[in-house]
Amino acid sequence: MHFTHSGNQTDARGQTLVYIQNTSLCVRGRGNWCKLLKRSPSVMSLGDGPLKGITIQHLSKGITFYVNESTVKLVDNGQAKPLLLMLPWLGSRPQAQAKYCNIYLRTGFDVLVVESNVSTFLWPRWGLEQGSQVLQLLESESFSKRPLVVHAFSIGGYTFAQLLVHMAKDTQRYHGLINRVRGQIYDSLVVGSLEHMAIGLSKTMTPRFEHLMTCTSLLYFHMFKRQTKDYFNVSIDVFWNTPLTCPALYFFCGNDILCDPEAIQKVLEHWKWRGIPVTVKKWEESVHAGHLRAHPQEYLSVLEQFLCSLNLVSLKAKM
Repeated sequence: MHFTHSGNQTDARGQTLVYIQNTSLCVRGRGNWCKLLKRSPSVMSLGDGPLKGITIQHLSKGITFYVNESTVKLVDNGQAKPLLLMLPWLGSRPQAQAKYCNIYLRTGFDVLVVESNVSTFLWPRWGLEQGSQVLQLLESESFSKRPLVVHAFSIGGYTFAQLLVHMAKDTQRYHGLINRVRGQIYDSLVVGSLEHMAIGLSKTMTPRFEHLMTCTSLLYFHMFKRQTKDYFNVSIDVFWNTPLTCPALYFFCGNDILCDPEAIQKVLEHWKWRGIPVTVKKWEESVHAGHLRAHPQEYLSVLEQFLCSLNLVSLKAKM
């Protein structure tokens, strides 16, 4: 994989801008890194403050790798540098993603962003194919020794569930990867009935026609039950009985119509019963996938304590 980085610039607000030149990239096919792509020059702002030494690698459509070149490859305890697998909410903008990337890049992680899209949600088989490709990437030479933390937002939790489906089907094959996942974080997870999923899709994609889109989605799921609803049920069951037993952190709120708080509580109780350490931060009122913006101090404090408990980075840098 070849990547060319031309250096950093600073905008009028003092934000670091990372400038990317044309890039030759290998894209994961079905089993091999097979196809070369050319990327046009792009500029991206990383978060609220200056952050130097960041390179951005566009591995394929919807998959981006952020590397903090200023941090060492081995952390204090001698293990490989940790990797944050981030699965953002549907339709999230790069500027919004960057605020979260910045948090982890500052604290010693590199960040792999895997975006969700409507097609993999409406046709779950495509979601499973995407999940398989992401697993291949995580087992590739560049990532195979690195401890992982997962941070999934909203429907990004569904995208991650597709990875879990593959892991659950062959725990022996993915034993090493399962053990490398040291922490899992879920922010505004869309949990509940199929109607909750349909509402989430409608609010994200067509808020002006939310009711029509919700009804259309439910009709579609009913008509193509074997291709959609049955797959969703498998994913939900696997998520409840996840092969991951590492500590988990949940952020959610009581006024989120995309998330059924009672369903979340049932998942949490089941995980605790299975022996999974669970940390919960619930607000009575907040914003779906916007808790960091609505409650920045509380959000960062809880996140920092959770990451400290994983003993992956020293967290000398301030979040």
